Order: sequence, then C-alpha cells, then structure tokens
Amino acid sequence: MSAAEDNDTRKGLSSGSVGLLGAVVIGMSCIAPAYTLSGALGPTAAAVGTHLPAIFLVGFIPMLLVAVGYRQLNRAMPDSGTTFTWASKAFGPWVGWMGGWGLLAATILVLSNLAGIAVDFFYLMIAQLTGREEIADLASNVPVNILTCLVFMAGACWISYRGMETTKKVQYVLVAFQLVILVWFSVAALVHVARGTAAGGIAIQAEWFNPFGVESLSAFAAGVSLSVFIYWGWDVVLTINEETKGASTTPGRAALATIFSIVVLYMLVGLAVLSFAGLSDTGVGLNNPEIQENVFAALAGPVMGPAAILLSLAVLSSSAASLQSTFVSPARTLLAMGYYGALPRRFARITPRFQSPGFATVAAAVVSSLFYTFMRVVSEDVLWDTITALGMMVCFYYGVTALACVWYFRRSWFRSVKSCLVNLVCPLLGGVLLLMFFVQTSIDSMDPEYGSGSQIAGVGLVFILGAGILLLGVVVMFTQFLRNREFFQERFETTELPVVD
Repeated sequence: MSAAEDNDTRKGLSSGSVGLLGAVVIGMSCIAPAYTLSGALGPTAAAVGTHLPAIFLVGFIPMLLVAVGYRQLNRAMPDSGTTFTWASKAFGPWVGWMGGWGLLAATILVLSNLAGIAVDFFYLMIAQLTGREEIADLASNVPVNILTCLVFMAGACWISYRGMETTKKVQYVLVAFQLVILVWFSVAALVHVARGTAAGGIAIQAEWFNPFGVESLSAFAAGVSLSVFIYWGWDVVLTINEETKGASTTPGRAALATIFSIVVLYMLVGLAVLSFAGLSDTGVGLNNPEIQENVFAALAGPVMGPAAILLSLAVLSSSAASLQSTFVSPARTLLAMGYYGALPRRFARITPRFQSPGFATVAAAVVSSLFYTFMRVVSEDVLWDTITALGMMVCFYYGVTALACVWYFRRSWFRSVKSCLVNLVCPLLGGVLLLMFFVQTSIDSMDPEYGSGSQIAGVGLVFILGAGILLLGVVVMFTQFLRNREFFQERFETTELPVVD
C-alpha cells in the first residue's frame, strides 16, 4: 500500500463520475432523514425525554469534529477503503482491519434495518391506498416480511451493481421528494400546535436545548448513541472519493455540506414532533412503546390528514433510496480490503461494463439478507435493537478514524494554528467523545432492559449484537491472517507525511 497507490484509481472504479451536488445528494440519501427519524425519534425520546433537540445538537458536534478528520485524511489519501486504509496507515494492519470491520458491521446492520422499515411502510401504503387496514398487518407476518425484505434487498443490490451513474440518477428524485414531504409534515405539525389541535400540544421551551438537563450519564450516552445513528451515512461521500471529480477535495466539502444541511432538517422535524405528540405513553405520545419503532406511521394521519399517504411514500422512498446508496460503503470497503490483501482477492473484482465492485456488492447483499432473516426470527423488536447496536458500531469506527487522523499527522500538529485545530484538536475531541459513548453504551447495553428489552440468557440483545459482531470480526481477521499473512506483516505508514492544513 504505497503512497503512490493511495492516490490512483487502479482499482478500476469509474473516475470523475460524481460532482459536489451528486455527492451531497448521495450523502443525504444514505443518511435517509425520513426513514432515520421514523425509527430513531421514539427510542431517543424514550431515553432523554424533552431534551431530544439538545441530544440532536450534541450528536452533531462529534460528527462535525470527526468530519474534519475525514477531510484531512481524504486530502492526503483519497482511497475508497477510508477507515480501513487510513487506520492501517496510521496504526498498522490489525487496527486498520478492525476499523474496516466496524464500518462493514455498521452498514450490514443498517441495511437490514432499512429493509425492515421499507417493508413496514410498503404495506402501510397499500393499506392506505386500498382502504383495507388489515393489509398493513402483513408486515407483522414473519414469512411475508422476510420475503418482501429480500425482494427490496435484491432490487437495491441490482441498482448499486450498475455503478454510480445509475445510483446518482435514482437518488436525485427520491431525496428531493422526501425533503419536501418532511418540511411539509413539520410545518403542519407546528400549525396544529399553534391552533391548539395537537395531540400533545407542548410549547417549545428553551430547556429542551440544555444537554445538562438529561437525568443520568447512561441516558445521555444512550441518547447520543442514537443521535449518532441519525447522522450516520455522511461518510459515504468519502468512500466514493475515487469516483468523484476532485478526489482530494470534493468529498470533504460534500461531507461538511451534508452534515450542516441534515442538522437543520433534524431540528425542525424533532421540534415539530416533540411539540405535537408530547411524551405520553398512550396514543401518539413518543413514550408509547407501540409506536416507538415507527413514529411517522402513527403521526402521519393526525398531522397531515388525507395527505398522510405522502409521508408513508416519503419514508418508503427514503428507506429504499438509502438501502440502495448504503450498498456503496460496504462494497467499496470490501473492494479495498480485497485489493490490499486483507480479504480474498475476489472481493476486488470490478465489473467491466459498470466499473463497480460487483462481487463485493452482491456479497454485502447476501450477508445483510441473512442477518435480517435471522434477526427477524429471533427478535420481534429487531428494528429498535439494530438501531441501538448500530449506534455502537458507528461510534467505534468513527472514533478509530478520527484518532487515525490525529496520529497520522502528528508531525504537523504545531506547524500553524489551523494545522493544530484540524489535525489535532478537532479529530481528537471527536474521536475521544465517540469512543467514550461506545464504551458507556456497551456497558449499559448488557442490561436486559436496555433497548427493546430483548435478551438471551439474561444479557441484553443489543450488547450481544454489538459485542458479538466485533468478536466475529476478530475471528475473521485471524482466519484471514492464517490464510494470507502478507497484509498483516506489512508496514503501511509513509516516511514523508504530506502537509495538510
């Protein structure tokens, strides 16, 4: 993995096929605001109550700090392997491999969750169109749910297999639609509150923005872990750096633009939902366990009336769009790991026609489908548990990447004030914060009552998911070491570090 190799496109991907706007659209698609908020608003509100807006802001801060580190690393080493490649260069192959595994685990978890949300809203939409409420119950039928999920997964895999041009065209339409509907929904909810016709009808208060008002450190960490989940996905714009115009600069700009746009949208929707629904444990209250996995499904009718089907369509399109764009990250990480010898070489195969990582894309789809099938059979609350476990995985690999930036640029920390901020202070704070949240959430999730309350042998399912996936990564890593030791015995760090201010 020489310095020259880091900055070329010899992996065979389609160079220069995505511009700044296209990258931002793909980033927002991967974050999937409509789907993400539908699945995360309930669990986050259950953890922190009315301090939901504060947690959204707190979750945004480490994302911004980590994004600075990502930008710096991308300017020095634009490589589709991102976390895997950069952590290998900074800390060596073992840490780099596990960082890459963390990214893969997070994307596998979210792909299964995306498919689950898509299934729910697919049958809800049909029920609304036909006026037959019983059709919505098909989503609870395990065989039907799994079969529908596999169909969605196959469709998303097919689009992603066809490369970035097809991906980009699909995303423009789907992202624009969901943004328009979310703004419409938020304005309608706030109008209900102003008129006194809201279910909860809570006036927005300044205390909602105070993160120190959260009742405990555990609740704070759980809330931040969930809020990290809602921002997750912006780093997809870095994994397509070898396919972006201006590979060393455009992805970093796209990442920052995506994060700032999303935090504004989230604050608007979060305030509207909290103010409209309140925190009751009945009806549409956000503490009602019956609606927490899918808040928008319960709120669409009361807020938007006859236009409620548009919100269902927005969430369905959001989850479908993200299901497709999320394939980008694991496929390109697997591609890089195969290219550098960290995984079998077949993962580095490129389809000549579409210039995409075909084998890696199909592999990601197969693993995600198997994982979802298993989880849907094991746990009725699969969506909540995978969201919480995903937050743990994201904190882990984002934290590792941020610290990789700090260590890689250690010789340039004090060359200037700007260099100190972007190469040391920002990524260090972001990385440490996220790893702290990862440790705290890991400890708390051992409690059987954590997350949905599902457990195996008295241990919370969320912890089993998170720790089990990391442990599986260690097993796979050592298996690969025994098969091909060359990668793990290589020194990756360059002798001359580029100056990146």
